[in-house]
Amino acid sequence: MAEVLLYTSPGCPDCAAVRRYLEAHGITFEERDVTAPGVAEEAKSRYGVRVAPITVIGDKVLYGTFAEQKPQLDAAFGG
Repeated sequence: MAEVLLYTSPGCPDCAAVRRYLEAHGITFEERDVTAPGVAEEAKSRYGVRVAPITVIGDKVLYGTFAEQKPQLDAAFGG
């Protein structure tokens, strides 16, 4: 399975929804807080996005609300 990286921010309901989705599907992921020093800049330079949630699955980058990401998460993980 592809490595999964989740960029989140504290108090973000869509971030929490993506996290719950991944956990409910037993998907191991690394989480990075965009409010930590340098993390938002890292996301912007790597993926062109700095607003959480950003879900990186291998070389595929998803961003936007949970509702926008869910169909692509389902496709990637057989949701």
